[in-house]
Amino acid sequence: MTTETTAATPPVKAKKPGMGDVYRAMFREPRVAIMLALGFSSGLPFLLTAGTLGYWLRDEGTTLKAIGFLSWVGFAYSFKFLWSPFIDRLDAPLVGKWLGRRRGWMLVAQTIVALGLVGMAIVGPQGGLVLLGSVALVVAFASATQDIVVDAWRIEAAETSEELGLMSSAYQLGYRFAIITSDALILFIANHAGWPVSYGVMAVLMGIGVWATLKATEPLRTRTASEEKAGQDALWTPRGFFDAVVGPFIAFFKTYAWLGLLMLAFISLYRLPEFVMGPMATPFYHDLGLSKDVVGAVRTSFGLAGSLAGIAVGGLVIARFGYMKGLIIGGIMQALAIASFGALAMFADSMGTSAVTFPVFGSVMFFDNFGVAMAGVALVTYMSTLTSLGYTATQYALLSSTYAIVGKFLKGFSGVVVENIEASGFSLMQSYGVFFVGAGAIGLPAVALVIWLAMVQPKKTGPDAAT
Repeated sequence: MTTETTAATPPVKAKKPGMGDVYRAMFREPRVAIMLALGFSSGLPFLLTAGTLGYWLRDEGTTLKAIGFLSWVGFAYSFKFLWSPFIDRLDAPLVGKWLGRRRGWMLVAQTIVALGLVGMAIVGPQGGLVLLGSVALVVAFASATQDIVVDAWRIEAAETSEELGLMSSAYQLGYRFAIITSDALILFIANHAGWPVSYGVMAVLMGIGVWATLKATEPLRTRTASEEKAGQDALWTPRGFFDAVVGPFIAFFKTYAWLGLLMLAFISLYRLPEFVMGPMATPFYHDLGLSKDVVGAVRTSFGLAGSLAGIAVGGLVIARFGYMKGLIIGGIMQALAIASFGALAMFADSMGTSAVTFPVFGSVMFFDNFGVAMAGVALVTYMSTLTSLGYTATQYALLSSTYAIVGKFLKGFSGVVVENIEASGFSLMQSYGVFFVGAGAIGLPAVALVIWLAMVQPKKTGPDAAT
């Protein structure tokens, strides 16, 4: 592979995989199976510094405003492009020479995440929100670093565009398993053993990622690119620093020109609904009067089923109809899924929170996970086609930071919005309802941008010819 992106590859007539092919490959192909475990490792810390932490804080009586602002520790994910050039060009300390550049950074990041989760368990809300937030920031920083290198490994390890699609689906499946674990299974543990113990268990589960790192092999294309870079100026020289930091962005816009700006614009808006509603989801469950066991049971049954279905359908839609149609359908489904929480809140307001039964809550949870997972597969697969070899980590970090930065900023005000709506005369459930419907609606401009992009960008050949 050269510095040209996948979008420029010659026409390839390949059999498009069906749903069964996706799941069989996840458990039979070594790289795809390892990707499943790495996806789990990447997804596990995410909610532990976000929504699940908000549930813990709400249990301790923390205000929605404080919970919303504390979610800003997630900005570490939004600015990971700032240190991704160093991940592209430098070996990890101590273990880099042994494991290779990608796997070395994986192991370092996973170790810091695990230690940070133990630190959060020790500190807890009783240690003060500032100290707890500081430790959570360390976890988020290490988790973002892990994301950088896992994304680079996924793209570089795939030998064909079809395998990249399969590995992207495996990553999303592992990620969703991790979300279920850190958003649902953890509630069972917290309810019966306490929050500190539950966070300690999550630290132990990071061992799954360590296993996958040791089991994986360094991609041949990574070694080749590293050897080519070795002959260039050192990173600490002006020219070497410029190539590492600015080079990836020049290469990206040289490839896509003004369309690159349109791509970044739609990517920045595409996942807004999920980000904005995120900090208020678990406090909403708490204020509905649902026990941790009920929430956990629904998440591990209806939620898991919805995630699996959304990933499978998302992968199938992309394989059969192309990236752009997958993005359009996924974006619409995501907006409707987030807005469905608003319908649940209004139902609880009119019928009483006691009317929110297991099946009612479960149906909303299934639809939410289905829509969000479908949109996630579409976006991850699309962004994976836009990178250039040699700059994989930095360019993908730029793209994934772009999709996160606006949402990470706005979600910090989510608690303020809900409390202000309530202060204007609405009940708490009505306030949640208005908020969730609005959160879903802000995803629609991104869908419009995808349609525009599909109309103006050059027609692709190969796997995405169906766009």
